[in-house]
Amino acid sequence: MAGPTRAEYCVIACAEAWRGDGEVLASPMGLIPSVGARLARLTFAPDLLLTDGEATLVRPDGTAEGWLPYRQHLAWVTGGRRHVMMGASQIDRFGNQNISCIGDWERPKRQLLGVRGAPVNTLNNPTSYWIPRHSRRIFVERVDMVCGVGYDRAAGARHHRIPRVVSDLGVFDFATSDRSMRLASLHPGVTVEQVREATGFELTVPDEVPPTREPTAEELRLIREVVDPAGARAREVAS
Repeated sequence: MAGPTRAEYCVIACAEAWRGDGEVLASPMGLIPSVGARLARLTFAPDLLLTDGEATLVRPDGTAEGWLPYRQHLAWVTGGRRHVMMGASQIDRFGNQNISCIGDWERPKRQLLGVRGAPVNTLNNPTSYWIPRHSRRIFVERVDMVCGVGYDRAAGARHHRIPRVVSDLGVFDFATSDRSMRLASLHPGVTVEQVREATGFELTVPDEVPPTREPTAEELRLIREVVDPAGARAREVAS
């Protein structure tokens, strides 16, 4: 079996976001997070709940296994029993996320998705992030508009937590005294200098940065033969 690709390391890093969550609803947004959530369910997180995005709970193969009525879905969303993995057009050192606009919100240079459910997601349940193109345009000193709420603005919200940020370069967390972003692991072939150069703020970098966990042979088989046999993951992160 060929060795793991960069995309497959990203899948593993996203899957690890749900490790230890127990019976919570996974809400991955994006291809690689979706592959990661399904892989987690098939391996180390058997209690993880997956949804079709509407009202049906599904197995990793997409077949129905339960029903989640809207009232119950809202109760889970506001009670910390969902773990979202969203994208970000901008994210800053404290985990504030922007998906609404670029530039002054009163007269933006570019209109994006809008705030959507980001404030509810981030204040009421754990929220991780997936960034397929790590750059200074995304990892910024200060977001142009706060959609997802970071640690400096959460004001002790009961269920606010940002377990990890995954990019095509590495994994990041907020395990620092001031809850600012820290480099937690590097994907193979990536250096600390590359990450610093691609980041628009000063990261906390430990003296020794470990590599991102390598997928096991069984995880690689599941990714390649069961979860994503068409290899769509490679379109999001090139080898």
